Amino acid sequence: MSTMPASHGHNEACCNIPPVVTKGYQPLGTYKEIGGYKTYVTGPVDAKKAIVVIYDIFGYFEQTLQGADILAFSDAHQKYKVFIPDWFKGSPCPIEIYPPDNDDKKKQLGEFFETFPPPKIAGQVPDYVKAVKEQDSSIEKLGIIGYCWGGKVVALSVKADSNPFSIAAQIHPAMVDATDAEGLSVPTMLLASKEEPEEEVKKFENNLKVAKHVETFKDQIHGWMAARADLNDSRVKEEYERGYKTVVEFFGKNF
Repeated sequence: MSTMPASHGHNEACCNIPPVVTKGYQPLGTYKEIGGYKTYVTGPVDAKKAIVVIYDIFGYFEQTLQGADILAFSDAHQKYKVFIPDWFKGSPCPIEIYPPDNDDKKKQLGEFFETFPPPKIAGQVPDYVKAVKEQDSSIEKLGIIGYCWGGKVVALSVKADSNPFSIAAQIHPAMVDATDAEGLSVPTMLLASKEEPEEEVKKFENNLKVAKHVETFKDQIHGWMAARADLNDSRVKEEYERGYKTVVEFFGKNF
């Protein structure tokens, strides 16, 4: 694990993660149309900071929505509005095909990635952010968080010349590439599972020259903070909570 010093002080005790619901979570937010995308929106109405969440390939799962609510309401000193746009327009990847342990599943997963390649979505992010700010003029700063496939979208978004974000987090990211960290100018975190390539994660960390937090949750699977989180498993639930607490604290210090 590596943490570079934060840019200003923040009392970690102010981060208070609510009790995690294992099943049947009732989301606190609502769905709105923003920039042509159905969007899950949660957080205090008077928040001046926003977080755009790029979900994983399985779309709107209750574990992901609960995570968005945790991000929005867990810091006593920072108020965030959280936005999760539906890039897949109601047609996410079926979770039944993961893990892709036979040829048919591999084919379906490959076709999905061809339909929604991360560079394509990353190219749409700036216009979406523009729509968010047009709809809510009180928003002054934005951060971005992405899970799995969404982690790659984050990497491409923040390294682009058009980057509108002040902070970024990749959570159990797919397609980790150390070169994505080169030249980044915003605080960046990466939380890896046991399934991400250890050497590439280390290289990514070494290439970051900004405030950073890179950590591997060594007994967790790819997806433990999003759709694939089995919150009925006490250990997964514990690390799901710790993961979100880590994100909230990093954003509290650096956003």
